[in-house]
Amino acid sequence: MRLAVPTADDTSSLRQIVRQSPLPLVADVHFHFDRALEAISAGVAKIRLNPGNISDRRQVRAVIAAAKDAGVAIRVGVNEGSIASRSGQAARQKDLAKKTLVKLMVDKLAEYLDVFQQADFHELVLSAKSHDAFTCVEVNRQIARRWDYPLHLGVTHAGTSATGMARSAAALGALLCDGIGDTIRISFAGDPLPEVQAGLELLYSLRLRDRKGINLIACPTCGRLQMDLAPLVEQVRKALSDITEPLTVAMMGCVVNGPGEADSADVAICAGKGKAVLYRQGKKVRVVSADQIVEAVIGEVRMLAKQSKTKG
Repeated sequence: MRLAVPTADDTSSLRQIVRQSPLPLVADVHFHFDRALEAISAGVAKIRLNPGNISDRRQVRAVIAAAKDAGVAIRVGVNEGSIASRSGQAARQKDLAKKTLVKLMVDKLAEYLDVFQQADFHELVLSAKSHDAFTCVEVNRQIARRWDYPLHLGVTHAGTSATGMARSAAALGALLCDGIGDTIRISFAGDPLPEVQAGLELLYSLRLRDRKGINLIACPTCGRLQMDLAPLVEQVRKALSDITEPLTVAMMGCVVNGPGEADSADVAICAGKGKAVLYRQGKKVRVVSADQIVEAVIGEVRMLAKQSKTKG
């Protein structure tokens, strides 16, 4: 779990949070090396540091020494927006003209790592982020080839959940399928809870984490649908959000793909005009009317979830 600690008030609370947290904590430090020292003293497992935001290398070395003594890891990050000269837009454009963006990011990370290597500090996690999915893929592939450190993946400034979901899935999915990446963060503008939900779904989809809860499969809108399925799917999703057993639920709206999905689902419906066939683990159970679909699916799922708990 990562916490931002921009002020001394924030780090003063860390010691108590560390004691009570069931998870290792990472302190997100940007500009003030004192916050990094305070976070290390409070007992965090790792700090997130951008050396580009701390111009005095003596301060960076002080943080490295404290982390080394305490056995604390450091995530060293570089973002697209922080790689070029801070002297203005003209200088940035000049830098970008000389080198590709990916090469600039890799070179800047190498510059940072020199400081850590000179101090014989190797408890590092590397990160290179951009708002552009293609750039993220390319820069992380190059980093993975060059260094043997864990990699934290993310598309930064990805926008709303609509754009952020697509950009993050494009970049992180490609890298994770290549075996690149050890931790991830999906980043949206807004409430962080959907970030966690999207990240879990990505890991579930790539079979990198065993699914917990309902795997809900549903038809897209197409000309074969004979009823308005979308509201029913949403009602089922909300009603079963508390289920933790890994059960697959298929809500299908036609006879073309419906039976096939029903064969592999724990609970399924194949809906037609005004009614639907209810399946349990590939077997037909009964026919229900349209106004009974939601209740029937919820009931079957809860019954299977209860059976699963009893067997467990």
